[in-house]
Amino acid sequence: MPNHRRAHIDGGIFFFTITLADRSSSLLLEKIDRLREACRAVQQRRPFETIAICILPDHLHAIWTMPENDPDFAMRWNLIKGGFSKGIEARPRSQSKISKREKGIWQRRYREHAIRDERDLDRHIDYIHFNPVKHGYVKRVVDWPHSSFHRFVELGLLTSDWGGDLRDIEGSFGE
Repeated sequence: MPNHRRAHIDGGIFFFTITLADRSSSLLLEKIDRLREACRAVQQRRPFETIAICILPDHLHAIWTMPENDPDFAMRWNLIKGGFSKGIEARPRSQSKISKREKGIWQRRYREHAIRDERDLDRHIDYIHFNPVKHGYVKRVVDWPHSSFHRFVELGLLTSDWGGDLRDIEGSFGE
């Protein structure tokens, strides 16, 4: 079994991808208020700063800055996932998930990446904001409501037309 090691960097900045077990589900959007409340509750108890976030039907991407004295993001994600799952009916799951009291809502693992520098941070913020277009949910970044993109526009860090408009592109491209 692989030995997954998580980076523990006081004050570190991390990019995350958190995914539902059922990739065909739209549970995160159906229960978005529950997800927001779970995040808020954990953030009050175990502070962290959300730099950027985008919530899609079956997964989310986020960039967090961890506090200097408490870099345990794994515990925070565990609490968020548990808070979100509380009160949601269990999904079909394996005996292993049942024995670990998992409801089968989330994938066990998630991806994290320690942000190395400003360029890396900018690249990951762009990735997060463009993700709904990449997945075909919208043609323009501004049209996806569940993204920190709108905060970036309000702060003057991005323009509302950032990322272009796929409606203006015609033709067949690629392979």
